Amino acid sequence: MRQADSTDTRGQGIFSGRYRLVTIGALAIVFLSAFENLAVTTIMPVISRELDGAALYAVAFAGPLAVGVVGMVLAGNWCDRHGPRWPLYGSVFLFALGLVVAGTASSMGALVVGRLVSGLAGGATSVALYVIVARFYPDALQPRIFGGFAAAWVIPALIGPAIAGIVSDTVGWRWVFLGVVALVVIAMVMVVPAMREVMASGGDSDVSWSFGRIGWSILLALTVLGLSVSDQLPRPFSIIGAVVALIVALVAARPLLPAGSLLGGRGLPSVILLRAIIAGAYFGAEVYLPYLLTTQFHLTPALAGLSLTGAGIAWGGASVVQGRAGNTLGARSAVRLGIAGVAIAIVASLVTSLFVLPAWVAIGGWAIGGAGMGTLVPRLSVLMLSYSNTTNQGFNSAGLSIADAVGPGIALAVAGILFESTNLGGTAAFSGVFLLVLVVSLLAFVLSGRVVAREKHD
Repeated sequence: MRQADSTDTRGQGIFSGRYRLVTIGALAIVFLSAFENLAVTTIMPVISRELDGAALYAVAFAGPLAVGVVGMVLAGNWCDRHGPRWPLYGSVFLFALGLVVAGTASSMGALVVGRLVSGLAGGATSVALYVIVARFYPDALQPRIFGGFAAAWVIPALIGPAIAGIVSDTVGWRWVFLGVVALVVIAMVMVVPAMREVMASGGDSDVSWSFGRIGWSILLALTVLGLSVSDQLPRPFSIIGAVVALIVALVAARPLLPAGSLLGGRGLPSVILLRAIIAGAYFGAEVYLPYLLTTQFHLTPALAGLSLTGAGIAWGGASVVQGRAGNTLGARSAVRLGIAGVAIAIVASLVTSLFVLPAWVAIGGWAIGGAGMGTLVPRLSVLMLSYSNTTNQGFNSAGLSIADAVGPGIALAVAGILFESTNLGGTAAFSGVFLLVLVVSLLAFVLSGRVVAREKHD
């Protein structure tokens, strides 16, 4: 277990003294990621319709998550060897490149390629930021910076969906991608000076490149992608292909995660598995909610994006509250409270689609889910770091980020198969997806009591 940092932080915060520039730079990167995520989720129904890409709708979201695993493993290994600074620079460059490819795409397939490049970058970025937090911030400030990361979603949540909808309706959806490229340039002007505060090394050059893990990550990405498109095969083969891909994906994920993660062992393994399950449930539903609101309730993309706006604000607000609360709210309690919020939000979306209730029921309910994630995600991140030390921070951070990607990737792939392959029509097809992820979210309660090791106190 990681030795506690004894740095005296009395009177200090994440914006004070030596932490200020690094905090601003890191938050700028999180801001961009949040803006791109919320904007693309808002306009993807429009893109799918214009590029005749309904068959690749789920792949456009599951694919980036799948290849993000490769970026996570590469960045985790690189950070353990040489520190997090250069992995962060490289991932931001790839992120911008992916946006350019997506913004100039002439087909849904080309757009998916751009999304894959951005997904690879996103995976690497998340790991680099986790390692920066572990190595630069003392223990007492880590809950605050993780809360700050989540709060960095608030402004994109306020303006991202609305801006994406307006841009899509006026000058076209392509400028949603290309406009973010300009923001990347501005962010890098802030990030490069900030990262000078982070040691260029700080890793252990004796840590070897783990080509085996890199290979497993590639296999995992390919199998999740295969699972995403398996519904395009003839019916008997699509079912067989989906089952085989799912089994291979789980086998490939095993060496990429801390030992015992797939079995939910007490402590770190359960933290990792729970993160995968709850992320799969939440994002599996979030991707289809704007789709439901635009196609079945005939809302504009900007209005449908209100669901993302409310959830983003609630996520950020809850993160700040739990970060300031510290240990006042115990780990188990925070985790269970967060899971409950996500489950309630999914139920709201389910009953809205099932009984054709007013759209505001789902939109308002999704804000509760955002608050749940804001309570849960930072606490799981802090727990992960508490089970880590300087020799495995990169590996464990990558494992948590892989869980964030694999859970939603598999959930979206299975949801896409259900959505495209069944004979359900209209809102019923969406109800099937929401019911699936509701069952997934309830599995998280089973693990909630195991995230704290026996020697730790709640």
